[in-house]
Amino acid sequence: MRRRLAVLIGLFATLALGLTACGGQDGGGGGGGGEGGGTQVQGDTLTIYSSLPKQGANEGQTEAVENGIKLALKEAGNKAGRFNIQYRDLDDSTAQAGKWEPGATSANARRAAQDKTTIAYIGEFNSGASAISLPLLNEAIVPQVSPSNTAVGLTTDEPGAEPGEPAKYYPTGKRHYARVVPKDTIQGAALASTMKDEQCTKVAIINDKEVYGAGLARNIENSAKEQGLQVTGNDGIDPQAPNYRALASSINGAGADCVVYSGITANNAVQLFKDLDAALPDAKLFGPDGIAEAAFADPSEGGVPANVAEKTLVTQATLSPEEYGAEGKKFFEDYQAEYNEDNPDPYAIYGFESAQLVLDAIERAGDRGNDRQAVIDALLSTRGRDSVLGTYDIDQNGDTTLTDYGVFRVTGGELEFDKKVEAAK
Repeated sequence: MRRRLAVLIGLFATLALGLTACGGQDGGGGGGGGEGGGTQVQGDTLTIYSSLPKQGANEGQTEAVENGIKLALKEAGNKAGRFNIQYRDLDDSTAQAGKWEPGATSANARRAAQDKTTIAYIGEFNSGASAISLPLLNEAIVPQVSPSNTAVGLTTDEPGAEPGEPAKYYPTGKRHYARVVPKDTIQGAALASTMKDEQCTKVAIINDKEVYGAGLARNIENSAKEQGLQVTGNDGIDPQAPNYRALASSINGAGADCVVYSGITANNAVQLFKDLDAALPDAKLFGPDGIAEAAFADPSEGGVPANVAEKTLVTQATLSPEEYGAEGKKFFEDYQAEYNEDNPDPYAIYGFESAQLVLDAIERAGDRGNDRQAVIDALLSTRGRDSVLGTYDIDQNGDTTLTDYGVFRVTGGELEFDKKVEAAK
């Protein structure tokens, strides 16, 4: 699993060509050196990096992702095939921003690219952050797996993508990236289906103008219309605004009986939902995985008050532990035992699977498990993988074939699983 970054993305994508110490596909200067076309790590010890926002609204979720990664490595004995694995966790957020930040993200990607022992990079958590790191890591030929990115344009030019996506993220012309959560064509359909099930007829869409939020909003709009819902508008907001009373009043005037926010908590989502509730007391409210966290759900952590929470439904790719197969259920049992948590954040399983997918790709690469390009090839040829998430493929774009989404109610400051939605693409 996002502020509009069109200018910044273009700037960092351009800088990637000049700032990356790896020197392109030949890996000169720090991209791995040695044999294998400059992509081979020398020796038997390989490094996996993660880049996640450890400060701000996502802190609880990303701690769970990181713990999932660590558990996967522990269970593997810090080995993949004949290679030893070491782990380095990085923070792509700043205290000032209170969320991921472009400078921190690019610094993390460059650090991994310049480390001659790097074999893979798990990140980013936010789609907008991956828009920064993707071209840097692509130039360095570093395999990248995200546990949570959903923005369509990171991998395809399907509806929801911006002009120039996804080509601008892959300056080498080759792919290096995969994700273990469904892209937002799936989430948009899941939200539209949920709104229809909740008897919505006129839907207002609000987005936070980030890569994730703006793209998902277009997917929601397309799916809502396909399902016969009337869309009264798709408005972007200023995350720094003191309130959204005028927007809420306008939505009420348009006769919307349901409102869906497409964005992240850190972009003033709590204030937005309070103002929507005040202006539209009878409307039902909806949100995506970008607000599926304690910072939105729990009043003690600055989240929405109970009267707003009770009318809000949230979708995310995670499900209740009971909805997973035997491997998924065992994961949650092992996680609870390892970290003494009775109610693990669902994102833990995506951190675990991201790491397991990387380890599996290294192992499938055999004696070339220390070659970044060989690991990328193995990642993108993943077929019929039996995992804690179920059985899935990674397609030629780097997308998972999984399509299930969970619908959660906000109850007592927590996200409570309500049902599973099998959304079509």
